[in-house]
Amino acid sequence: MTQEVTDLLRKALALPPEARAALAGSLLESLDDTVDATAEEEWNEEIARRIQELDSGRVKPIPWAEARRQVSVILNGR
Repeated sequence: MTQEVTDLLRKALALPPEARAALAGSLLESLDDTVDATAEEEWNEEIARRIQELDSGRVKPIPWAEARRQVSVILNGR
C-alpha cells in the first residue's frame, strides 16, 4: 500500500461504524462494472425468503459475536 492509501485507510477506520459501512458499500459497488440481472433477481428472492423466515419466527437471529465465534470454529476446526 502506498502512504496515501495507508493514510486514507487510517482516516476511514476512524469514522463511526455507520459511515464505515456506507463507505465500504460504495467501494464494493464501484468494483461492479455490470449487473447480472439474473443474479440480482435471485439475491432479491433469497433476501425476501430470509426476511420471511425471521418474521415468521422459524429462524432466530443470534448476536454477531456468537455468529463470529461459530464461523471461527468452523474455519479453524476448534
